[in-house]
Amino acid sequence: MRSLLPALLAFTTSALFAADPVKLTLEDFTDGSGAKPAAGWSTEEGGVIHLTPAKGTSFLISKKEYSSFVLEWDWKLADAGNNGIKYWVTNIKDAKGKGEWLGVEYQMIDDNKHPDGLKGGSHNTGSIYDLFDSAKDKILKPIGEWNHSRVVIKDGKIEHFLNGKTVSSADANSAEWKEHVTKSKFGKKKDFAPGHGKLMLTEHGDPCWFKNLVITEL
Repeated sequence: MRSLLPALLAFTTSALFAADPVKLTLEDFTDGSGAKPAAGWSTEEGGVIHLTPAKGTSFLISKKEYSSFVLEWDWKLADAGNNGIKYWVTNIKDAKGKGEWLGVEYQMIDDNKHPDGLKGGSHNTGSIYDLFDSAKDKILKPIGEWNHSRVVIKDGKIEHFLNGKTVSSADANSAEWKEHVTKSKFGKKKDFAPGHGKLMLTEHGDPCWFKNLVITEL
């Protein structure tokens, strides 16, 4: 009989270094200036966070920063919609001192109708946006139905999951990562994705719904 000791040790070690899961609500986010979420963000029955873009609506960033963690959530989009969740978000300043909130994005998009989704590659659902493509055999629910996503980050290693399957992965410590960043739209953004930062609920002008947004720090 194989010893259960290695598995038990692995479980115990993991348990020791994982914090309790925390369910995130709109109270855990602000706009880019530190103010409360603007009109367009609301909480509905069952704790559902609903984005209905309006004049003045913007993205939201978490009050807290994270490095290694597991983030899970359910989401759905309107027809031809586009949105996402970003992590390792920091305020990157240009040569003139103007800041811009940037981070790594889990892409959520209508692959079949949104112009950016139709580009495929690293612009479709589950991808590490503009950096790494998502799996061709991913399971994506029809528009209007709930999808379940998970991001696992441990010591710079990134995994994106969609409806129970791994759909994209990368190692932010690798030469491959640096090469992909250099070739991406972030290539000239100094200090992009430093391995820690805030979360962002993006706002790309389309309705979106989030629920069961839970983070566990590792």
